[in-house]
Amino acid sequence: MKPFDDFLGRMMESARLAQANKPGESTKVIQAALRAAGLLPAAAPDGADGDQPEPIDLNPVPEWAAAARAGAGTTAKSSPRPGRTAPGRQRSHTAAPDPRAPGEFVQGSFTAAAGTRRYKLYVPSAPATGPRPLIVMLHGCTQNPDDFAAGTAMNALAEQHGCLVLYPEQPRGANATLCWNWFEVPHQGRDGGEPALIAGMTREIIERQQADPARVFVAGLSAGGAMAAIMGAAYPDLYAAVGVHSGLPVGKARDMITGLAAMKKVRPGNGSKTGQLRQRVPVIVFHGDRDDVVHPGNGEAVLEQFVRPAPASPGESLRRVQEAIADAGGRRYTRTVMLDGTGRSVAEHWQLHGAGHAWSGGSRAGSHTDPAGPNASAEMLRFFLAQKD
Repeated sequence: MKPFDDFLGRMMESARLAQANKPGESTKVIQAALRAAGLLPAAAPDGADGDQPEPIDLNPVPEWAAAARAGAGTTAKSSPRPGRTAPGRQRSHTAAPDPRAPGEFVQGSFTAAAGTRRYKLYVPSAPATGPRPLIVMLHGCTQNPDDFAAGTAMNALAEQHGCLVLYPEQPRGANATLCWNWFEVPHQGRDGGEPALIAGMTREIIERQQADPARVFVAGLSAGGAMAAIMGAAYPDLYAAVGVHSGLPVGKARDMITGLAAMKKVRPGNGSKTGQLRQRVPVIVFHGDRDDVVHPGNGEAVLEQFVRPAPASPGESLRRVQEAIADAGGRRYTRTVMLDGTGRSVAEHWQLHGAGHAWSGGSRAGSHTDPAGPNASAEMLRFFLAQKD
């Protein structure tokens, strides 16, 4: 039996056990499947708390990277000084906000019909001379806003360009490993679930900070990248462009099992109706060709999904340009660019050769980062700010 077929068979068995009201056995089967796939460390030896359920982490943190577990309040206030370790079973370190970003990093919360989510917001130090652009950054599994901000160093870039940066936070109560639930149907469309919360939070920040509604963008890593794609597809009237790093196309899953299958094996076609975009949305995609968590083919699938809808203007077609770069920050990559009739880039796919499941050009101050390679944060911001009517 092929490894993927064995993995999927175990996941189906876990679903049957869960339906039979045997959650403990179901969890053990899931853990065994993930260990066999290399997504969890080996089981603890006898007598080493082996009977305790473990959180299922689909994005294991590299040993050299520090995962942030900083607490966040429910009212807007300045971020506390870094350096304290959050309480809990797992050893962790608080990720320090980038020292090169002198603006305010405030925290707050947003509540709507779908629930409540905390967030962090970066506000540049220089007074605004007009409506600022807003970038919404969606963290990956096991991450939080402080960790994601530190790893991407997006705040320092935002300081240079006068941008606001919003980091919504997924609570453990919504997902045990802090993943955005991109693989569940209730969280894949407009005006419901997590997309409604993120969109509502975005609108509130636009109003409170007097941001430029024409320059609002969304990006994310892994599960956050998949959710960023959902946000762009569901709210093309709100987000002017999308950044997807190591993520997946919209509508390729309907539950955890099909989500895991999509991560391991790219399926052809648009998937469900939620994966059919009503209009073209500019997108920039980064994906490592050695990614063993989310299949690299998903990167190309995201690009094709976002450029497939009807042209943005009657008679408009896109021109594809591909270039191979021998070296950038110690890593080769191939970039595919889709140009509109004016020569503007409206879609890009960066295939990172030799890279795994990590933010390209990121900082070791955060988790799931690869300091080598092109700077994904800088390239995303360049792409976003180039999108004009």
